[in-house]
Formats: sequence, C-alpha cells, structure tokens
Amino acid sequence: MNFMNQEPGGGAAGPTPVPNPNRKPPEIKPGTVRNIVIGIVAVIVLFYLGSSSFYTVQEQERAAVLTFGKYTHETGSGLHFKWPSPIQEVRIVPAELTQRITIGYREKGNTVTPVEDEAMMITGDENIVSADAVVTWKIHNIRNYLHNISDPEQFLRNSASASIRSVIGSQKLDYAITDGKTAIQDLVREKLIELQNKYETGIQIIDLKFQDIEPPGGEVEEAFRAVTNAREEKNTKINVAMKYENERIPKARGEAQALIEQAEAEKKSRVLNAEGDVAKFNAIFSEYVSNPSVTQNRLILETLEKILPNAQIFITNGDGDTVNYLPLNELLRKEATEDEN
Repeated sequence: MNFMNQEPGGGAAGPTPVPNPNRKPPEIKPGTVRNIVIGIVAVIVLFYLGSSSFYTVQEQERAAVLTFGKYTHETGSGLHFKWPSPIQEVRIVPAELTQRITIGYREKGNTVTPVEDEAMMITGDENIVSADAVVTWKIHNIRNYLHNISDPEQFLRNSASASIRSVIGSQKLDYAITDGKTAIQDLVREKLIELQNKYETGIQIIDLKFQDIEPPGGEVEEAFRAVTNAREEKNTKINVAMKYENERIPKARGEAQALIEQAEAEKKSRVLNAEGDVAKFNAIFSEYVSNPSVTQNRLILETLEKILPNAQIFITNGDGDTVNYLPLNELLRKEATEDEN
C-alpha cells in the first residue's frame, strides 16, 4: 500500500525525491571565478572613488583643497567634486564661524573653573594681580591657518596670555585695577593683533575684553576693595562739589551783576541830586550877591523852619519890671480859624 504525503493545506503532494549520494556538484570554470573577482574589485573601486571624490561643506565652513599636499584653492558651502585621494585632499575649517576662548578660567555648561596659572601675573610695581579675559576671533586666511601653526587654539591662548602679561607687567597695580582697565584692554588687543600678523597665523582678532582685573583673594582683596570704595566715594564727592559749584557760580554772578547795576543806579541818582544841589546853590548864590542881607535873613528863616518845625515863637520885651510878650502863635492860629469861618 502506497502512502501519499499531505500538504498542510490538505492538498496532495508528489512523492519525496530520494537524494543520490553518487551525484557530483556542478563544476565552476576558472574564467567565471576571475570574472567574479574582477567584478567585486570594480565595485569596491567604484565605491571608493564615489565616496572620496565628493565632499560637502556646511554653511559656516570653508574647505581648503590640497593637490599632492600643496594648497591649490578654497571652496564654500555646498556639494563639491575633487580627485580621489591621494591626488587631492580636503581640509574643512569653520572659517565663517565666530569663536571665543577664555583666559584665566574655563567654562563647561554652567560651571566656571579658574585657571590660576593663566590668571595670576605680576604688575610693574611687583604686585600680584588676577586677570580674566575673553578673546573673540575667527579664521580669515585658511592657508596660513592650516600651514603656519600646528595647534591654532593653543597658539592663540598662549599669545593672548603673553600679551596680557606684557602689558600688565608695565603698569602699576593701582592703575590696573581702577582707572586703567580700558586702556590696558586696548593695548593688549593691539599687541595680540600684532602677534597674529607677525606669525601669519590666519587668525583675525575681533575683540578682547577683560572680565576682571583684581588682586588675589583674602586680606589683599579686601584692602584693595576698601581703596576702590574710597576712590569711588572721593569721585562722588568731587562730582557733588562740581555740581554745587556749577549751580552757585552762575547765581553768584547774577547777584554780583545785580549789585553792580544797583550801585550804578545809586551812583547816577546821587550825581543827579548833587548836580541839582549845585544848581540850586548857584541860584541862591547869585541872589545873595545881588542882595546879601535879604538872602541871609531868608536862609536863616528857612533853616529855622527845617530844624524847629514845631517851635512856639514869642516876642518879648524885658526892659521894665514886667515881661511883655506877644503870643504870635495864638494870634496866627486865631487868625487862621477866623479865615476858615
């Protein structure tokens, strides 16, 4: 009885073939193997050429193309073709990116770590000061940047530190930590730019700013802080005094001018009064010359009226035993009353 194999779907299947142990595998010709090897090598070569002949430059980058190790040209952002290595080689640098380094400390996230070896330096009067700075820079000459310095960032850090030490080493501590910070900053920037030009580093210094120039911590720092506070207080008082001076001087000048004008007016008034008195005296004198006795009596009477305005006048005669007098005041008063009635 013959049994038929059933497939899982329930359908009938043919009889299972029995392998022949005496059967040999098909033979591969030598030419076929060679062709396969050549094809594999060709694929590898094409993949290598394709991967090494094209390169991409990002927007803030520039690429320097070296042909047999010699600088030939630069390329900007985008996809570019080059001859495969070792014919041409590409070095990409962030030439369009503004970068910064710190001197005297390092930043990592929100953590600031002081670097005492960089920050501590000696001033011109042999005092110790701590100086922290930030240098902003970018690449402006790729050829010099790649070929003239081996470690650009370390060179820039060393040259910035040397420039700071050189300038602060010629200044006094009191000047460096107070009024001279801006001037020292400008001198350091100029010296740093001079070093980059001298060694043709291809680095452009955009700015250098000091974060702090101060004495080392402890009692020295407290003493200099007290000096700084005293100097600021002095400047404040000077400014207050200058303000008071600017307010008082114009006012005093105005008051002086008013007094001068008042004196001039008084002078003119007195001169005019004196001229009037002179004219009056001359008029009286001319009358006196023409009739001295009348003028003399008149002057005496006018003078008595001025010096004795309320005096009572009596005319007396004391030749006899009794004193006879004439009450002129009462008579004049009675006469004035009758005239009024």
